[in-house]
Amino acid sequence: MLEFSMILKASQVLAGVTRVTPLLESELLNRKIGFRLLVKAECLQRTGSFKIRGAYVKIASLSTEERAAGVVAFSSGNHAQGVAAAATEMGVPATIVMPEDAPAVKLRNTAEYGAKVITYDRVTGDRAKIARDIAAETGATLIPPYDDYVLMSGQGTIGLEVADQLAKLKTSADALVCPVGGGGLIAGIATAMAQASPGTKIYAAEPEHFDDTKRSLVAGKRIGNEPGHSSICDSIVTQIPGENTFPINQKLVAEGYAVSEADVIAAMHTLADDLKIVAEPGGATAVAAVLRDRKRWRGKTVVAIVSGGNVDLDTWRGYLT
Repeated sequence: MLEFSMILKASQVLAGVTRVTPLLESELLNRKIGFRLLVKAECLQRTGSFKIRGAYVKIASLSTEERAAGVVAFSSGNHAQGVAAAATEMGVPATIVMPEDAPAVKLRNTAEYGAKVITYDRVTGDRAKIARDIAAETGATLIPPYDDYVLMSGQGTIGLEVADQLAKLKTSADALVCPVGGGGLIAGIATAMAQASPGTKIYAAEPEHFDDTKRSLVAGKRIGNEPGHSSICDSIVTQIPGENTFPINQKLVAEGYAVSEADVIAAMHTLADDLKIVAEPGGATAVAAVLRDRKRWRGKTVVAIVSGGNVDLDTWRGYLT
């Protein structure tokens, strides 16, 4: 299981490796929406997303022999970059399986961080099988994108930072809203906040048609998404909640939200206009959920996680025009 002590240990491993990302707010925005919104800007993290936290902690936990054999991962981009950067920093060979239509910036950066990139057809290919086959052939360790307790402990360090930053602001948060794909990020944060800020309720935010965590929380069991849909939120599109992440989130997450692409684009506008940060669509889903249901939060203090900012600038401009 994921224990709070593991997150504390992960924070020691990451000291001097990852950034303590800022908790941003705009007084003008707060006045306009009627509550205090604090944005945890993981889009300003190394590699442009939170993923390097878990990747570094996981690779650091491997034995000397395991590191020598290398690591392999599959990802649409953010996990890819996190694993590539962490592995290169520790002198570990890395192979990353990525969809051939992944955002160009993610493909380019993953290679530039030092990984070998293997692309596949998102429609016909099975990225997990490709990665497992590489691991079997080479002896490399598969670094999963979310369904791993050590990996989750690294993501949970965000919760430690949020709790500490709230304390320094001499305030507390009524709610924390987090983007969700497979559930590793929110599982880590929720575990940390349960100890460090127990009065804060945790909420999940997902794109429409990919709200498997929201529906699974209601059903009390893991439910997958129906095929045939697509989303601009490529970084958090998953088929079903993780086998290891869901029991944690079932216990610690209060509720889930599903947001439209229009909600997400409006949130990206707000983040650019009011906080001067670039968020990728998936990274903006928590802010989208909060702003859409602003009446619910009137008079309260809400933390929203912006999980990543890896988006091609031309694509980003296209969303905002």
